[in-house]
Amino acid sequence: MRRRPDMYLILTSKEGEFITEPIDGLRPVEAYDYFFYGRKKAKFVIAEYVHEGKVRVTDNAVPPSINEIPTKFFEKFGTLEKAREELRHLAKFGSMDITLEPCPLP
Repeated sequence: MRRRPDMYLILTSKEGEFITEPIDGLRPVEAYDYFFYGRKKAKFVIAEYVHEGKVRVTDNAVPPSINEIPTKFFEKFGTLEKAREELRHLAKFGSMDITLEPCPLP
C-alpha cells in the first residue's frame, strides 16, 4: 500500500467499557491516561496513520463483542501537535479536576 502524508488519529479506551487498538495501518507514538477527579477513566493513544487499515474495538459487555472499523471513519489530524492539542482540549472543562498523564505505549 502507498504511504500517506503524515496524519495522526486518537484512539480511546475506557476503563471497564471498551478497548480500542490498532491492528493494521497505524503506528502508536504516544499514550496518555485520562484522570477525572483523581480516578483513571480512559487511555488515549495517538497513532500515526501509515496507510488505510483497521482499528479493533472490543466491547467489554457479556459476552464481549469485537468490531474492526476501517481507519477512514476516524478523525485525522495533520500533525502530531494538532492531535496533542485535541487531547488537551478534551482534558479541559471549566474548573473540573481533569488531567492527562503520559504513560507507556500499550
